[in-house]
Amino acid sequence: MPPSIHHRRYEVLRKHLRSLRRSAGLTQAELGVRLKVDQSHVSKVERGERYMDVLFYLDWCRACKQQPEAAIAALVKTGA
Repeated sequence: MPPSIHHRRYEVLRKHLRSLRRSAGLTQAELGVRLKVDQSHVSKVERGERYMDVLFYLDWCRACKQQPEAAIAALVKTGA
């Protein structure tokens, strides 16, 4: 069974996603435009109210001008 969105590892993922966005100098609204979703969707992912799947993770990384492979490596180092 996959971990809940309230699991510690998912909290690490949410912080990682927020960091990627902020490092790219993007607001939630700007990232939402790049991802073709509402700002509220980005906010809900970052707050843990919406699940992040691997395909959306790849899109998120690319929208933040990050190579997904490097982003995943950084996430693994954090203990997720």
